[in-house]
Amino acid sequence: MPTLHAMAPDFTLVGFCAGQEKTYRISNYRKHWVLLFYYPSDFSFVCPTEIQGFQRRLEDFKRIGCEILAVSTDDIASHRAWAEELGGLGFPLLSDPGGKTASAYGVLNPTDGRAFRATFVINPDGRVVYIVASPANVGRSVGETLRVVQALQTGRLCPMDWKPGDPAVDPERDA
Repeated sequence: MPTLHAMAPDFTLVGFCAGQEKTYRISNYRKHWVLLFYYPSDFSFVCPTEIQGFQRRLEDFKRIGCEILAVSTDDIASHRAWAEELGGLGFPLLSDPGGKTASAYGVLNPTDGRAFRATFVINPDGRVVYIVASPANVGRSVGETLRVVQALQTGRLCPMDWKPGDPAVDPERDA
């Protein structure tokens, strides 16, 4: 698993987005903020709540210059069918059927070969600046993920429950 501030492991994966298959490479996203999230599987119970949640907030992420990439070990045919069942998506579902990329990010479950539920935020320099993993039965908070990206983008010290417009901590003033 990459550590905080390490370079994000590069990968090239096929993905499905907006009705098309395309090849995605994480290094092509340098100079952009990237939300890279892994999920266990298509056609499951918790995962569609997250996928649809990120879709509902997609414009909020775009507004702050953050690209979203979702990855599972399902094949591209499964991603296509699932995206169509969900009504289409504005961000890609990337296919990692051998789990090589999930393994490079330290989120491959050796028991079933699926990815753990994990979130990585990658800054424009290509460094991992946020990592969180949760159990398969608990979905992540899309709103909290957006808030974290916004806080990271300030480059400042952001206290608990900080949100855009709130003051950051000023060590000189707050000492």
